[in-house]
Amino acid sequence: MEYDRILIRYGEISTKGRNRNKFVDKLRKSIRLALSPFPKIKIEASRDRMYVLLNGENHEEIIVALKKIFGIQSLSPAIKVERDIEKMKEAALTLVNSLYEKGKTFKITAKRSDKGFELDTDGINQTFGEHILKNIDGITVDVKNPDINLKIEVRKEAVYLSSENIQGAGGLPVGSSGKAMLMLSGGIDSPVAAYMAMKRGLEIEAVHFFSPPFTSERAKEKVIDLSKRLAEVYGSMTVHIVPFTDVQQAIREQIPENYTMTTTRRFMLRITDEIMKKREGLAIITGENLGQVASQTLESMYAINEVTNTPILRPLLTMDKNDIIKIAKEIDTYDISIRPFEDCCTIFVPASPKTKPRREKVQHYESFFDFDPLITEAVEETETITVKPESKETKEFEDLF
Repeated sequence: MEYDRILIRYGEISTKGRNRNKFVDKLRKSIRLALSPFPKIKIEASRDRMYVLLNGENHEEIIVALKKIFGIQSLSPAIKVERDIEKMKEAALTLVNSLYEKGKTFKITAKRSDKGFELDTDGINQTFGEHILKNIDGITVDVKNPDINLKIEVRKEAVYLSSENIQGAGGLPVGSSGKAMLMLSGGIDSPVAAYMAMKRGLEIEAVHFFSPPFTSERAKEKVIDLSKRLAEVYGSMTVHIVPFTDVQQAIREQIPENYTMTTTRRFMLRITDEIMKKREGLAIITGENLGQVASQTLESMYAINEVTNTPILRPLLTMDKNDIIKIAKEIDTYDISIRPFEDCCTIFVPASPKTKPRREKVQHYESFFDFDPLITEAVEETETITVKPESKETKEFEDLF
């Protein structure tokens, strides 16, 4: 069947009041960016739903992209038909015929938002049910568990026919809750934290700390590949690559070994905070998971957080590691995250890092050396790039090797 549009249903957006249009506009922008590889499509949005007009584009490929976009509760490939009973019958029969195979059952599910239409809901069900039974040999009705559920929705402007209800990603449109900086290490946790934050409507820019020659170009490529995967939600992602070698070496030389991890995290937070201010963000996101490693104890977080008043969002804080891994596999970041290339968080790791560092001690150790010029230089020398999702062709090519 050649569908002419994709019907998009809102989820949480439907609960919004006077500011609903703001959320609809953000969703429309997300869809437009994510569907940029499909130049013929057109988007029509209203207060209670949205349509992607296909104009000859492949509806299956577009559905794959739409399923990843936050703010969509469900979607259906659909056909728009005039409010004419005979034309509706013709279109309904064509759609069911395209889906029917011997032994399959069907039902009609009518929805009539325009109560002025000539048939009521029962009349639609009966009229179109009879027409299909009369014209398709062997088809039978099953109202409880049909193989084909023909949905007929009558609205003031037209009638829409569909047969699939495809689950969307849910959540809120990216950007509707503001902008935040993600501290993206390259491990399993931070991409999952980004995904969960985006689901609550945050626009994400990634900050990665790069320490050559101790970390390789392959580690940097790994982070860019993760960003490309996350960009599938929105169509693109900004990534800030921070040169961190000089800062990290100074920490190693000036701070007692068991406190180097605490100071490293504090300075990462300070740098991310400065980048966030330049980019007009409102929060910082991390992939921290309470008690997972020495820097993620409550005492460590207390000592590290002191360097900023910016809200620190930790979507994974109380999650089980196995649940995090499960999500990483579902969003297709896991295999990238486990590539064996060290990031700056895994080099210079002390043999016995402090799990309960004290603020006054770390302040004391940091006071003996002026780190500020190094931090300022790292912010100023940060490389900013914009990445986009890999094309289908690129992915298929990589899968060959």
